[in-house]
Amino acid sequence: MRVVIVGASGFLGRAFAEAFAHRGADLLCTARDADKARAEALWPQTHAQWISADLAEVPPASFWTEHLRPGDVVINAAGVLRERRAGEFDAIHHLGPVQLFDACAAVGVALVIQISALGATPAAASGYYRSKGAADRHLRRCRVASAVVQPSLVWGDEGASANLFASLAVMPMLLLPGGGGQWLQPVHLHDVVAGVLALAEARPVGSRTIAFVGPEPVSLRTYLADLRRQLGYAHQAWVLPLPECLFRWGAMLAGRWKGGFLDAETAGMLLQGNAAPAADLEGWLGRAPRSHRAFIPAHGVPALRRAAWLQWMLPLLRWSVALVWIWTFIVSIGLYPRDQSLALLARVGASGLWAELLLDGAAVFDLALGIGTLALPAAWRSRVLWPLQLALIAFYTAAITWAMPEFWLHPFGPLSKNLPMCAAIGLLWAMEPPSRRRMHAAAPKPP
Repeated sequence: MRVVIVGASGFLGRAFAEAFAHRGADLLCTARDADKARAEALWPQTHAQWISADLAEVPPASFWTEHLRPGDVVINAAGVLRERRAGEFDAIHHLGPVQLFDACAAVGVALVIQISALGATPAAASGYYRSKGAADRHLRRCRVASAVVQPSLVWGDEGASANLFASLAVMPMLLLPGGGGQWLQPVHLHDVVAGVLALAEARPVGSRTIAFVGPEPVSLRTYLADLRRQLGYAHQAWVLPLPECLFRWGAMLAGRWKGGFLDAETAGMLLQGNAAPAADLEGWLGRAPRSHRAFIPAHGVPALRRAAWLQWMLPLLRWSVALVWIWTFIVSIGLYPRDQSLALLARVGASGLWAELLLDGAAVFDLALGIGTLALPAAWRSRVLWPLQLALIAFYTAAITWAMPEFWLHPFGPLSKNLPMCAAIGLLWAMEPPSRRRMHAAAPKPP
């Protein structure tokens, strides 16, 4: 059996590719950047081929017919949760898959498995659901055996929704829209993969739609409480109801930051909620899917709890460091008596016009460091900003220690407080994502 996985570098596609690779299947994997995806794949590449294909560009059916073979099992796992530009949902979820499905029917593949979403219909209010639903409808009309898989929220270690809900679960107090009464039916990644493996091996005829959901519906509030319990907290969080309009407004603001889970679109889907019978998935698994109460294994609790807190604390820490530099500028440029600042500089050997320039220049430089902490991309922060901040603090500390050592004995600790400041900057530096260049250099080369 050869398995074609469209979107093999994504969260679900990567899991499917790894599972089929460990079973020895021949694989044809697609990704926007095939070379990058191949280098980052951690599963065996012995029987895998890669091609570059971006559904956002809507490759024509003729592109796919060049690569497909009769009898293939084709899995479309390509998708984006948030639009980066107008029309991206329609291209990636609808127009691109339509060309793929038409090619599958023309070539005579054995089965097409479309990874859709629970709640996807062509008439849905959400653009995400609507675009997925339009592709599902087209596939059902094609003359090819197909299975439209509609997962609910998928829990997996690297999933965006899992990261969001774990970070919410650790908080001692929560503001939830409507008090968290929305119904969900989260499903574990392992069950999604197992269900797709079962479909691929059975190669059913005809067309079917299967809800991939957990064993029972659960409210958002209860879901977070059960995750919190698994993360080792004995007491439930204090939940306060948040008006829906405020939640939507906050989600709209959150959507301005790239890479996050929440925006106006995902907020609407969360408020809508979704649930479905689990009988179909149980039939394909031959067992009940895993309950959300057993999503987190005991050995994974410390790491996930730490990651959940870092999800909140790292942005807070970054803003705190930025405000320290910005406040230092404000104090130095005018709030603190200028004559006293110049007197301190005189003690380290700076006086006259040189001291004036040094005071103003250092203040502006502090402001630049504060703005850079918030505005610079991660690569520039790692290469320039964090080492520069540490070097500047070390210089200030050394100069004051040499000229005014009594500051180490000051009850307000103006010098000793540099130690936790350096530790905070060091943590921010350590937690920056590695650059793509370093990732490619460290990645194992295919044989």
